[in-house]
Amino acid sequence: MSDGEDPTSNADDETVVRRDRFAGGPARSFLSSLADDERIFAADLAVDRAHVVMLAEQGIVDDETVGEILAALDDVEGAGHAALSDGEDVHEAVESAVIDRVGPEGGKMHTARSRNDEVAACIRYRLREDVLDLLSTLVGAREQLLAVASEQRETVMPGYTHLQPAQPTTVAHWALSYEQALQRDTGRLLDAYERINQNPLGSAAFAGTPFEVDRERTAELLGFDSVAENSMDASATRDFMVETTSAVAALATTLSSLAEDVVVMASKDHVELDDDYASTSSIMPQKKNPDTLELVRGRTGDATAGLNGLLTNLKGQPRAYNRDLQRAGRHAWDAIDSVTDSVEVAAGAVATADWPAETLEAAAGEGFATATGVADLLAMAGVPFRTAHEVVAEAAAGLDADENAPDYEALSAVAEDVLGEPLSEYVERDAVERALDPTESVAMRDSRGGPAPAAVAEQVSRAKEVLATHRETVESRRDAVERATDRRQTEASRYV
Repeated sequence: MSDGEDPTSNADDETVVRRDRFAGGPARSFLSSLADDERIFAADLAVDRAHVVMLAEQGIVDDETVGEILAALDDVEGAGHAALSDGEDVHEAVESAVIDRVGPEGGKMHTARSRNDEVAACIRYRLREDVLDLLSTLVGAREQLLAVASEQRETVMPGYTHLQPAQPTTVAHWALSYEQALQRDTGRLLDAYERINQNPLGSAAFAGTPFEVDRERTAELLGFDSVAENSMDASATRDFMVETTSAVAALATTLSSLAEDVVVMASKDHVELDDDYASTSSIMPQKKNPDTLELVRGRTGDATAGLNGLLTNLKGQPRAYNRDLQRAGRHAWDAIDSVTDSVEVAAGAVATADWPAETLEAAAGEGFATATGVADLLAMAGVPFRTAHEVVAEAAAGLDADENAPDYEALSAVAEDVLGEPLSEYVERDAVERALDPTESVAMRDSRGGPAPAAVAEQVSRAKEVLATHRETVESRRDAVERATDRRQTEASRYV
């Protein structure tokens, strides 16, 4: 604390930004986002340090003053967010805390800067951290699904369309279908990261600044990949948050579908969740409920509501900065927090589940689920597929209520009725009987991407290659952020 008393920081009815005219009144607490801003407290300190180092390097603020400001920021960081005095937001509160410690000269930290570009930089800085955490969680989840696929390549299970028995498949094929979806979700978040990681600092309120600032330097010190070019757009836009929240909502929808599948499977005893991912009833002790998956499904509403809330917040705003934006961030934060937890829980539930092979194989043949395989055999023998479809459909219509599939004789009789010749004229009996067996039916479907064990092994191999690339990308981006942190600390230490 310098000997000079700061007249703007000691009066009860004043703030460092608003002065006495605008500092008080019943709306003061309504205006404040200080409590919510705890999330970007560390980001604000990082942005402050990068900015004042640049001011020193550009000769805009003298080295001694910059040293005092940086020392004060260290002190503020040590005291923590809870120690900040009342203020409209964390940016004002930190600046006030610095002025309390340094005196009026501390106000030079805000030279060539507005809270508009400051908060935009803080949001981007924190959001990229959250996205990297989510991406790391996603990579881990996909690894778990690939492990399930590798282990369950030959575990036959029923596949459904319209919740009706459709065709046999495998647990591995099912798990890979979600790994592929999560692979795309990962790609969308990586794309969004590129738009997040741009530097708005130096744009000031929106019209730039007459000071000779170095926006590339602050980008380097903060680990941003590039500079957000137009100063009006840089200060005002939140479309990077829309893109991120949209990707998060899409991810939540993927997880909700997976959760619904597992909930339905559990109701049919097709899967048993580990006790860590289930619960029992408060009154019915025999129950084992897939509660965690139901919550994953339910949390999808958090993400879709976040996207809708963010779009609604932004849709009526003119350029450049408007106070509405103070309410924008919470929608993205809530969505990304909720979905990050969901990724971990959903993947954990699948990875630790027990897949009862005998029960699943028996269910895979229900409802004449192997019918398409028989029609395919006829089509491969030269029968037009629609005619083959008619043969199998007529055989299915003649099934008794307790029958899952017709036998060879029944199929042959229908073939003679429809085709004018017995089934043996087209396909061998042994081939038909194999096609009626769920395991053999799966083995037939060895086209790329299919459920046959060999086809699944190829899918796993390709998915692992993509996963390794994504993991490397996430790690490299995290390393770049950490290097920027080290660089910023080294440069700041020169002045303290």
